[in-house]
Amino acid sequence: MKLKPINILTAFLSSAFQAFGMYNIHALSDITEGGVLGVTLLLEHWFSVSPALSSFLLNGACFALGWRTLGKEFIAYSLIAACGYSVGYGICEQFPPLWPGIADTPLVAAIVGALFIGIGAGLCVRAGGATTGDDALAMSISHLTKVPIQWVYLVSDLSVLGLSLSYIPLRRILYSLLTVVLSGQIIGVIQRIPTRNAGTESDKKE
Repeated sequence: MKLKPINILTAFLSSAFQAFGMYNIHALSDITEGGVLGVTLLLEHWFSVSPALSSFLLNGACFALGWRTLGKEFIAYSLIAACGYSVGYGICEQFPPLWPGIADTPLVAAIVGALFIGIGAGLCVRAGGATTGDDALAMSISHLTKVPIQWVYLVSDLSVLGLSLSYIPLRRILYSLLTVVLSGQIIGVIQRIPTRNAGTESDKKE
């Protein structure tokens, strides 16, 4: 297993970038996410468990389940990303939020929050890993059950958003749904950006 230093750095920093957005936007504005990110906010609200800890444990469990299905390099980069998220969130907790008034503008919070999530996750996936265990879990479930992965993601996100109604008003959940949709689209856009190596290879073939 050969891990590239640039990919290691990208996986770590992109997850820390995502954690910055979760702490300064999502946690303040009652706008949540689906999957593991949403569960960490749920646990923080009801049980005062820091996302720095819960994200590491939940992601670790998901990556362990996906170890055989997804390959060692994917899991290695993803574990590095999980560390980046936990370290990033832990550092953010040492400082007051940068935009305490963002809760008063939920639409702005939903859009800006989606940028942090989408860009962070998109860069991490390009590096060969994933910022959360959602991807590993969804891929594993899809592989075992033969259910298309987009439906696995949908059920997962809707389940977490449904549970989040226990502390977030319905209107805010709708903003959360907007964040989930936008962040997914941003990830897709980043995924489609051609790499320099890909262009070189295509030139060679021509």
